[in-house]
Order: sequence, then C-alpha cells, then structure tokens
Amino acid sequence: MALQIATRWFEFERLSEGVTRIWEPHVIRVMQCNIWHVQGRTRDLLIDTGMGIASLREAAADIFDKALTAVATHTHVDHVGSLHEFSDRVVHAEEAHSLTAASGNFSMMRDDHPVEFIAGLERAGYDVGPCFVTALPHADFNLRAFSCPAAPATRLVREGDVIDLGNRVFEVMHLPGHSPGSLGLWEAKTGILFSGDAIYDGPLLDELPDSNIAEYVSTMLRLEQLPARTVHAGHDPSFDGARLRQLARQYLARRGPAS
Repeated sequence: MALQIATRWFEFERLSEGVTRIWEPHVIRVMQCNIWHVQGRTRDLLIDTGMGIASLREAAADIFDKALTAVATHTHVDHVGSLHEFSDRVVHAEEAHSLTAASGNFSMMRDDHPVEFIAGLERAGYDVGPCFVTALPHADFNLRAFSCPAAPATRLVREGDVIDLGNRVFEVMHLPGHSPGSLGLWEAKTGILFSGDAIYDGPLLDELPDSNIAEYVSTMLRLEQLPARTVHAGHDPSFDGARLRQLARQYLARRGPAS
C-alpha cells in the first residue's frame, strides 16, 4: 500500500486555561486520541499519549518544559503508545497489568484484524478504510508490525486520589465501562473534566472485549449529575456541561435499565 510520508506527525492547538490539545491527524478517527497537556506551577500534566507511531516527547519538546506526570485514562493502544517516553506514569490499578510488558502486535492494516472487530467499529458508526493511518511517519515504518513498548506504572490510582500540579488539583474518577480501569480527571475549581473514553461526542464503544455495559450505565448515571463546565474527551471535540448531560442521557436511553 503506497502512502505518503508525513512532514509532521502531530498537530497542536492551545486552548484556554493552560490546556493544549495534541493529536495525530494521519490516524483514522476511531484511533485518533486526543492528547491533553495541562500547565501547572510545579509540574505539568499529560493526559494520554496517542499511538506512539512517532515520538511525542520529541515533537512536543518546546511545551514539555518542566516536570511532567503522564496519565493513561485507560490502556488501549491508541492512548498509551508514547507512555514509555515519560518517567512519571499514572494508571488506574485495574489496568496496570497491561503496561508491564510490550503490547502484542497491532497491524495498521484492516485485513489483518478479525472481521467481527472491524464490523463492530462500523456498526458503532466509524468509517474504517483499508488502513488505520493515512500517511507514514518515515519511509521504513512497517504497517503490519507495530507494538507499544512496556511502560510500567510508577503510580497506581483509584477513585478519589488526586494529582497535584502545585496550583491545580485533579481528582481521579473511576469511570469503568469502556474498559475496567477507565478514569477521568476532575478539577472541581474550574469545572473541567478530562473524560478519556468514558464519554466523548462521537460513537461510544461498549462492546470491546474488556467493556462492560452494566458498568457503563453506572458511569453515565454518575456523569449525568456532574456539574461540569467543560469536558475535554479522549476523542472528538470538547463540549460543555449541557452536552455532557445530553450525551449521558442518550446512552442511558439506549442501554439503561428501562431501555
């Protein structure tokens, strides 16, 4: 398959309140993770690290200018690919085992994956073409042989733990359903939620091998009541609290006990 070589792999968008969105434009939507950088006084926060196809640390060297805590909202391959590049690595205790060794091979080619896996993504509403990337990071990149290096956690967190940046404090919310150890980071002072894949403004995936619909329903009931002002999610655009409640209610109408 002939793909062009990308001139740059990451894009950056500086938002308000010390938040920068980083993403990989050459990765198809279903795998295109939002990577969030949050400025703090004594250290910065990095929420998820993308696919790891190219070096995130090298690409973002100009904004990674102080001590940095990297948090994995969960351990799916599109969120932890560059986690090994950072020395302070945080993950929920339920998924820490996934990071202790390199991941299995993840081919970028559609035809190398089980038919039902691709069909599930398409049923959810995603367009999956012949390849999960639309360009190459360099000429010798092997589309059929990709693996995330081991990135053992240096800190395990659970519900209610906090991550302190000196002037900003984020509380860990355990939000299982998409995966067992999915977490969000909640800043009560500003009403900002980094939600990972627990909720985003796009087709939610709750039939993956490690998903649990009953737990997802409980998570949505919780998120529906959260007084969020801004949600920065694991995929797709950020949204406000009204949209958070709408998305939660849509899921509950489809999957909740009364549905």
